[in-house]
Amino acid sequence: MDFILHIDKYLAHLVSQYHALTYLILFAFIFVETGLVVMPFVPGDSLLFAAGSLIAAGNTGLSIYLLAAILIVAAFTGNTVNYFIGKYTGPKVFKKENKILKLEYYERTKAFFDKLVAKPLS
Repeated sequence: MDFILHIDKYLAHLVSQYHALTYLILFAFIFVETGLVVMPFVPGDSLLFAAGSLIAAGNTGLSIYLLAAILIVAAFTGNTVNYFIGKYTGPKVFKKENKILKLEYYERTKAFFDKLVAKPLS
């Protein structure tokens, strides 16, 4: 919890200690937030603002352009991984006896989107 509340201090320490490896660490944070279904609580948005403001303040040695490119790739690949995880496991978690993820909900949602794809909105 302390990391989330004081992310700016931790990030400044991270940059001063790891320098160029900070890119990889930030890539991992954004990838995990967007790519792993069970990790949406990772403070990725706060981390983006803190990294941007830290780089804008100067004296980090980090490039905002390189960081932006790396984080765009991290978000894109994380989202793609999340999609394939959902595509593979999604239908398998819906069971008739499941009280929260009911098979009926899945079938109704799938029918809705199948109908939407067959007849696009005008």
